[in-house]
Amino acid sequence: MRSDFENKIKWIPLILQIILNVSLVLLAGILSVLLVKELLVFFQMLLNNDSNDYKLFLANILIFFLYFEFISMIVKYFKENYHFPLRYFIYIGITAMIRLIIVDHDHPLNTLLYSIVILVLIFGYYIMYITPREKR
Repeated sequence: MRSDFENKIKWIPLILQIILNVSLVLLAGILSVLLVKELLVFFQMLLNNDSNDYKLFLANILIFFLYFEFISMIVKYFKENYHFPLRYFIYIGITAMIRLIIVDHDHPLNTLLYSIVILVLIFGYYIMYITPREKR
């Protein structure tokens, strides 16, 4: 009786892995569509010389790179046998904080706090980098 129960339970991780993989493929498709949309908006802003709002222009460029990073992280997940490398989350965090600094740099205290967050993320990446691979 115990082995019958164990046989039924061993399928649960496989089913959850399939659900996760299908969800990530769907998310990658949605992000790809949004990436192309952002690229079209970017080219429209380049061709439309009426607006000189550089903050919006820079924000759109950084949003484009955030989409690109998330898509590349999903690709890396499948290439690394269903594992998200921690360094990609750190890269995305640093990029997001830089985007905040570029877009919202009107308040000096917020800019200082965002810079401290970037420094903490860089220290975290450095600690992760010097840690032997067996301990990660």
